[in-house]
Amino acid sequence: MDIAIIKKAVKHINIRVKPNGEVTLTVPLHTKETDIRYVLKKRAGWIDKKVAFFKEHQTQRPKEYVSGENFAYLGRNYRLKVIEGQSEGVKLQRGYLHIFVKDTSNIAKKKRLLKSWYLAKAQQHFEKAIEKYQPIVKKEIAHIRIREMKTRWGSCNPTKGYINLNSELIKKPRECIEYVVFHELAHLIHANHSRQFYNYLTLYMPDWKKRKERLEI
Repeated sequence: MDIAIIKKAVKHINIRVKPNGEVTLTVPLHTKETDIRYVLKKRAGWIDKKVAFFKEHQTQRPKEYVSGENFAYLGRNYRLKVIEGQSEGVKLQRGYLHIFVKDTSNIAKKKRLLKSWYLAKAQQHFEKAIEKYQPIVKKEIAHIRIREMKTRWGSCNPTKGYINLNSELIKKPRECIEYVVFHELAHLIHANHSRQFYNYLTLYMPDWKKRKERLEI
């Protein structure tokens, strides 16, 4: 596997696996080659998992939105049941994800109904996480946007007080949602990934590394 090694003026070592399978390792300018080899050996398993994950999802057949397909929600997979009905919508009940739709063959309509359901659930659970951690950060949020993001789970503009959260995050466990939300809120205090930023995360979320690892599975 080819891994691009980038030396630049950063304080921490960072590994990134892109959806196209490209792997980059960014390190501080004066990092020793022995340290680079150590990090790559230590994170080899994680890199392989990420590459395999993206490869699997790129080759995965498109969803047909038919009964029996699996859909993730809050860290669990639920079997889909498509039910014909005059009242259209989505409900999670008895361990199944039910889509009620007038025309069960209308894939576009079923996709829109499920996307709308996911978005509503995302707003609900993301707001809960924000309500939990904003009192810790004690910073005003000017705007929160939930949208599809290809390479990030979240982002923050500390100057404007804007926070973006990936709508796909609703498919991850609650503790992972809380981690991403708190991570972005913490950037309202520490704009960069500095030592102070990570110390702040550790102070108020001591298990953030375990949450991050589970998020990346």
